[in-house]
Amino acid sequence: MQDRLTELEIKIAHMEDFLNVLNDTLIKQQAYIERVDRGLEGLKDRLQAEADMQIDTDPAAEKPPHY
Repeated sequence: MQDRLTELEIKIAHMEDFLNVLNDTLIKQQAYIERVDRGLEGLKDRLQAEADMQIDTDPAAEKPPHY
């Protein structure tokens, strides 16, 4: 009976360690996803600003390059 109890305690200790490793991995992954998301939002903002600048420019009012 004592051997079974010891074996269960060892298994529980291994599972707790494994859960801690998984939790740390999940925390790192979430931080990475948030960094990527912020970078993507920044790129979207920059692209929108570029598109807004191009809309404000009237191509018909510009002189052709040979003038």
